[in-house]
Amino acid sequence: MPRNIWSGAISFGLVTIPVNVVAATEDHSVRFHQYHLEDMGRVRVRKYCEIEDREVSQDEIGKGYELSKDQVVTVLDEELRELPLPTARAIEIAAFVPVGSIDPIRIGEGYYLQASGEVAAKPYALLRKALERTSKAAVAKFAWHGRERLGLLRVRDEAIVLHAMRWPDEIRDSSGLAPAPVTMSDREIAEAEHLIDRMTREDLEGPDFVDHYTEALEEIIEAKREGHAPPEVPEPEAEPGTVLDLMSALQESVRKAQESRGETGGADVHELSAKEGAGKERAGKERAGKTAAKKQPAGRQPAGKAAAAKTTKRAAARRTAGRKTAETGAARTQAAQTEAARKKTAEKKTARKTARKAAAKRTARPRSA
Repeated sequence: MPRNIWSGAISFGLVTIPVNVVAATEDHSVRFHQYHLEDMGRVRVRKYCEIEDREVSQDEIGKGYELSKDQVVTVLDEELRELPLPTARAIEIAAFVPVGSIDPIRIGEGYYLQASGEVAAKPYALLRKALERTSKAAVAKFAWHGRERLGLLRVRDEAIVLHAMRWPDEIRDSSGLAPAPVTMSDREIAEAEHLIDRMTREDLEGPDFVDHYTEALEEIIEAKREGHAPPEVPEPEAEPGTVLDLMSALQESVRKAQESRGETGGADVHELSAKEGAGKERAGKERAGKTAAKKQPAGRQPAGKAAAAKTTKRAAARRTAGRKTAETGAARTQAAQTEAARKKTAEKKTARKTARKAAAKRTARPRSA
């Protein structure tokens, strides 16, 4: 269980809930130290006193605020802990807001709030249930690490989570960052919406949401530890094609999204939105009817019109059949490649785990006298 970061209480109205704050996330990044490459000596950052010209220990170091080059005001940790603020030892709830009303750019790191003792169990559960049923979040103020902060309390599973929030004046103005106005067609917007629909999913689980960078670093470190050459960079499955225009890129993206989901039928993308298509179809029919009425006497058909329509229909049917055959073949090929890549990844992970276990056994084995 993570260690306690802070202990205090949630306070709203006349209700007080003693809580402990524990980390809600952990970092699995590969960490590096700095070394002198010539002799592999560790390079460290040491703390020196400029006046005495010597290294000082941590218990000799304190906080100070520089009023001028010649005047520094020291502030002790005890003084920070005893600040005359109601938020110094409490998470003071100031308001409740709809969960979706908070701009995500204001939300920072998250912490779990753990009920502290039996006395906190009932009010903790009461607050969690009330937040859940009302779909609300609590906006609070608290003081940590020498500053008062804004916080957001929300429900996650059976726990209450505290997110540090940025104050309004900490968010930079985004004006001037947007590109110059551009012209977009309804077809392009419809294709972008279609692509979003194809890429929408209910969760963020699966191989697309794995830290492959850390896995690759671990493979390099393991190979170098055993004296092997680093793994080779895999070749891309296919070279990206040249993008001719935005519409082509959207259509190709929709096609690939369909293939990745194993959808073999209906690979054609939407040319127009339903409303726009219906409107243009009606307008086209009206224009065609008016033109025909002007050019042809009543009761007569244009010469060759029926034959041309049949020829066009047969050609369209041949194109549709050929396209569906090609799409089916491409989807099967893509599915086979995806399955092969998945098996290869699983084999690599199994090999790495086996190597780690073997290394651990070698390290744990006592040396002979």
